[in-house]
Amino acid sequence: SVPACCSARYNLALLAFFGFFLLYALRVNLSVALVDMVEPNTSIVKNTTSSVCPEHSSSLNVPRNTTGEKYSWDADTQGWILGSFFYGYIVTQIPGGYLASKIGGKILLGFGIFGTSVFTLLTPLAADLGVGYLIAVRVLEGLGEGVTFPAMHSMWSSWAPPLERSKLLSISYAGAQLGTVVSFPLSGLICYYMNWVYVFYIFGTLGVLWFFFWMWLISDTPETHKSISHAEREYILSSLKDQLSTQKSVPWRPILESVPLWAIVVAHFSYNWTFYTLLTLLPTYMKEILRFDAQENGVLSALPYFGCWLCIILSGQIADYLREKRNLSTVCVRRCFTLIGMIGPAVFLVAAGFIGCNYALAVAFVTISTTLGGFCTSGYSINHLDIAPSYAGILLGITNSFATIPGMVGPVIAKNLTRNNTVGEWQTVFYIAASINLFGAIFFALFASGEVQDWAVSGYHLHRN
Repeated sequence: SVPACCSARYNLALLAFFGFFLLYALRVNLSVALVDMVEPNTSIVKNTTSSVCPEHSSSLNVPRNTTGEKYSWDADTQGWILGSFFYGYIVTQIPGGYLASKIGGKILLGFGIFGTSVFTLLTPLAADLGVGYLIAVRVLEGLGEGVTFPAMHSMWSSWAPPLERSKLLSISYAGAQLGTVVSFPLSGLICYYMNWVYVFYIFGTLGVLWFFFWMWLISDTPETHKSISHAEREYILSSLKDQLSTQKSVPWRPILESVPLWAIVVAHFSYNWTFYTLLTLLPTYMKEILRFDAQENGVLSALPYFGCWLCIILSGQIADYLREKRNLSTVCVRRCFTLIGMIGPAVFLVAAGFIGCNYALAVAFVTISTTLGGFCTSGYSINHLDIAPSYAGILLGITNSFATIPGMVGPVIAKNLTRNNTVGEWQTVFYIAASINLFGAIFFALFASGEVQDWAVSGYHLHRN
């Protein structure tokens, strides 16, 4: 095989890594900044903080910057502001996959991140104009981000040799987790020492800069790449020669009737239910039940995602090693990794609901839960490329559309279930998430496939009598 160091395909993985890093930083920075954007008295609808656990917050006496503008948005309004992103995000998933197969992933991914960055730069202005403008900007950011994952999957279908898929994809998508890790505490520090507007200006500017590097250095396929070595181009093209389809029309009906695709849909939906519920509600749980202020401890809120990031990178290496050196079948690796990545988190999530006030243990359990979730990236998450490389972008658009629903619904349901913030109510939330995870894992293990499906290769129409 062709050496990995400085190769065109690893350069693509690295630039994509930074792209997804910025994408998630742009997505979560509002959650942190919002605390500072809202007038203190309106933000807390006096919640009955559970008095089960003793208080233990260290109040830091650092002079805090308070020059930022404050808005009087109530809890409902804040919920709409935070949720509005997903309404844009869900709309462009399938069109994103379809467009990427037509015009190429490079332009789509580039402009997806560029657009998101520009709207991020406009956020402070929108907030000033009024809450409607802010929600509109967030919806537009969602529209921009919605095309990115399908576009990336589409590019990897022509760049990733089958036995390097787990490695290359896990490197590029791990940027998303690291973006969450870094931007949580960093946004907090920027708010604390400067002013919340800079959260949007700094990350937005970085996104625009990244765009220029991306457009200059990356190309859609190995054939069109300016500086790829002849050996690498031949290596990639020969490894993919029986896997791709040349037909121009998308076989929509066989795609939608494909059981292995629905296995990915169910797994993706289930995994995201837990992921989004935790992402939006973890700080609340720590604050209201464990009486422990996550805002003061951005590091602890970021820990679970750091674990997940490490796990994604490592499990990608392990998955390809098992397929290449140990000759395990692709479907076996995808199933095992999905089972570990979904049952593991379910167990530790339920455990987190039962450890009383031991918040060190709670943080540990939630961290282990999220970390093990990283196995899913080399499980169901890149299975689209195994079953239909030519249509991977479209398939990801389909599964990600379903998988965005938990981001819109999960937190709302969880908030309704925890009206009185009792430990029992939170245990219910964790139970629900764990059962959904369990179901998704079992469904995937039963119905997944690791082979390129008949409808996804060129001669498909000839076989139909």
